Amino acid sequence: MYLKVPKTSLPIQETGLDCSSTVVKQLNRTYTKHQENASLKYVVRFAMVVGSVELGVIFIVRCFFIRTHRISSAGTQNHHRITTGFRKFTLSELKKATQGFSKEIGRGAGGVVYRGMLSDHRIAAVKRLHDAYQGEAEFQAEVSTIGKLNHMNLTEMWGYCAEGKHRLLVYKYMEHGSLAEQLSSNSLGWEKRFDIAVGTAKGLAYLHEECLEWVLHCDVKPQNILLDSNYQPKVSDFGLSRPLKRGGQGNKGFSKIRGTRGYMAPEWVFNLPITSKVDVYSYGMVLLEMISGKCPAEEIENRRLVTWVREKMKQATEMSSWIEMIIDPKLEGKYDKGRMEILFEVALKCVAEDRDERPTMSQVVEMLLHQENDSELV
Repeated sequence: MYLKVPKTSLPIQETGLDCSSTVVKQLNRTYTKHQENASLKYVVRFAMVVGSVELGVIFIVRCFFIRTHRISSAGTQNHHRITTGFRKFTLSELKKATQGFSKEIGRGAGGVVYRGMLSDHRIAAVKRLHDAYQGEAEFQAEVSTIGKLNHMNLTEMWGYCAEGKHRLLVYKYMEHGSLAEQLSSNSLGWEKRFDIAVGTAKGLAYLHEECLEWVLHCDVKPQNILLDSNYQPKVSDFGLSRPLKRGGQGNKGFSKIRGTRGYMAPEWVFNLPITSKVDVYSYGMVLLEMISGKCPAEEIENRRLVTWVREKMKQATEMSSWIEMIIDPKLEGKYDKGRMEILFEVALKCVAEDRDERPTMSQVVEMLLHQENDSELV
């Protein structure tokens, strides 16, 4: 609430301050100026200069090492590409090479194979793997190991592709297709069959015992034995191969059964440790198929191929008679008796139920070459 009063109602008295008598006095204060330490100042400046130089040197040296490492890595990779031709392809490159994956030349449990022409005009077989859940780093490490393999009886791998969920392998194209295709025709005589058996054994012996990494193929079958222009066998399809450490008693790290029905060793079924002897068993089944012309995946007179062969052996009185009962009729009786007997003997040893009774692949090679040398001396 406000109250308004007249100006004359209250006396107003002005007051003020009289500062005329105020005396200004200056205080006597003394400031002591310390003398600078010249030597300390010099040391500090010197340390700063030295520190700057050291940081500069460290930076230059680090840049030098990084550049040297990059040059060395690039040089090693380029050298590897020059000497082996192994490299990483892009998905677009392989699409263009195969005309959009339109030229299919084969398929199996691992994937579909297409014929293609690379940018440098090389004819290639491009396999598109079904199982695309493997991590890129793991896949690259595995194919890099396989890419370093070098043997006359292994299909030459030129590279791979790993983009997103896509996993592809690039191989050299084989003119005569697979052993399975040739067995179904009349083009494979006895001499070619025996040479294919020897070459395949050499390729598997290299994988098991000679290369730097111990590699299990895990799916040895006629479809994975390719033939070049001279019918030289090339063990192929490393999509299921496993590089492992040497000296192990067995591998239990397989997450699922690998291989093809009819060619798989009993170890897969009974969940036993997996060793190189699974490939030996599969190789033995391939030999029986080459000899008899009958596919192990199909039953013969309601029996497995191995059982059928052993029963024929018991029924016959002489080896020559049961061989005649089992031999592929497409051969029309044109074969070397001594070589045929040793091939049967090797095949039956390879398909022994007990893996410890099976020979190694190097022992198989020795047995076959020994017979081959004996035949040449006769």
